[in-house]
Amino acid sequence: MAYPRISTFKTVEQFCARLRELGLDLPVDAQVIAGSSGPLGQPLQSQAGKIGNRFCILPMEGWDGTTDGKPSELTRRRWRNFGLSGAKLIWGGEAVAVRHDGRANPNQLLINDSTLSELQSLRQLLVDSHRESFSDTSDLLIGLQLTHSGRYSKPDDKKRMIPRTAYRHPFLDARLGITDDSTLLSDDDLKQLIDDFIAASRLAWKAGFTWVDIKHCHGYLGHELLSGFDRPGEFGGSFENRTRFLREIAGRIRSEVPGLGIGVRVSLFDFGPFQPGTTEDRAGVPSFSGSYKYAFGGDGTGTGIDLQEPVRFLNLLKGLKIDLVCTTCGSPYYNPHIQRPALFPPSDGYQPPEDPLVGVHRQIQATAQVRAECPDMIIVGTGYSYLQEWLPNVSQAVVSSGMVDSIGLGRMVLSYPELPADVLAGRELARKKLCRTFSDCTTAPRNGLVSGCFPLDPFYKALPEREELLKAKEQQKAVTGG
Repeated sequence: MAYPRISTFKTVEQFCARLRELGLDLPVDAQVIAGSSGPLGQPLQSQAGKIGNRFCILPMEGWDGTTDGKPSELTRRRWRNFGLSGAKLIWGGEAVAVRHDGRANPNQLLINDSTLSELQSLRQLLVDSHRESFSDTSDLLIGLQLTHSGRYSKPDDKKRMIPRTAYRHPFLDARLGITDDSTLLSDDDLKQLIDDFIAASRLAWKAGFTWVDIKHCHGYLGHELLSGFDRPGEFGGSFENRTRFLREIAGRIRSEVPGLGIGVRVSLFDFGPFQPGTTEDRAGVPSFSGSYKYAFGGDGTGTGIDLQEPVRFLNLLKGLKIDLVCTTCGSPYYNPHIQRPALFPPSDGYQPPEDPLVGVHRQIQATAQVRAECPDMIIVGTGYSYLQEWLPNVSQAVVSSGMVDSIGLGRMVLSYPELPADVLAGRELARKKLCRTFSDCTTAPRNGLVSGCFPLDPFYKALPEREELLKAKEQQKAVTGG
């Protein structure tokens, strides 16, 4: 089914009319107020430090580090752009693996003694870039996202998963060809991994990062542990056990790395896995039948939401004196349409089964619900890039109405890193730079290439990888007929 493109809505009223047509109660401001007097220019105060405005850069994996886990020139270019974006909160910058077997790809950054100086210089590059454009860096808060990719680990080969799983999952195991218990992490394995997170936190502090994000989203290990309802032992079953991994990491950071702040990026809700349907347009359909009990924040159907446990999780974080939370949902591996609303999916994916605006609204409303339950925390929302021209109008409206504290931007800053600065300065948006959700930044790594905005960024357009990407997309199209 074809959905109207955002670029066809030339006025705010046309955009709002589409929202009404879809029955979406998404607030939209007609005018955006520039500067520090506007809602998006207001500061925030975290336990980790001052945040100068309401824009946040989300962590992204560029598939462009070295095989030994160090940043490349492509990585440095991306972090330089983060600095010139004007956003004052950098949520992890990059997903950095705490050890080799937890890398999501063989070029993911690693944190260890041999990469420490490189990560330090990477952070400094971002700070220097920000200072050159905006002078003041005293209100720039930079964290580092620490992760283990769990089920989706590819440490040695871009096309070969070596999963490390929290529990046996009948639907996702089948997708990855897992047929026995050999991929399962034992309780002792998880205790060793906690040690690795603490070692990584010490190094992040040495490298100058103010805080670390203990990643719990998108189907990676931390997130999977939250849905380990049937896992036996110390890390599964009860809510207390399923959150033990996080609680022990947070407690030890407090005692062993005092002064280091903590944040958590969490998938508030999850759906079951989807796959291309049999219709001509290949719209996504659930690849499971019956009830679905493996979704943290799910209602048991696989396509519904129950936020009771996520709210309980956020209250747990508050009790641990963690006030930085970034909300997201689902996974790019098995239900990307809820996690990353897009009109054009990755070439190996499925067509959106709903207008992507529905997915944007779903994330914003879920974030608003937990924000209302946990008003003393700093909540960063995600899912905004699909709004394109109307991103500033919606962002200002949800911030000023208290639905969220900060606007997280991911793929938008790959094509248009200066968007936060332009919005805050009251400049007209550079429409030719707006991310149109072509999903090449995802299709490229799916085919073993670096991630970047190949359609809109002149730098990536000129790379030889662009031709490889185009060939890969044509080959995929020939296979699927889509």
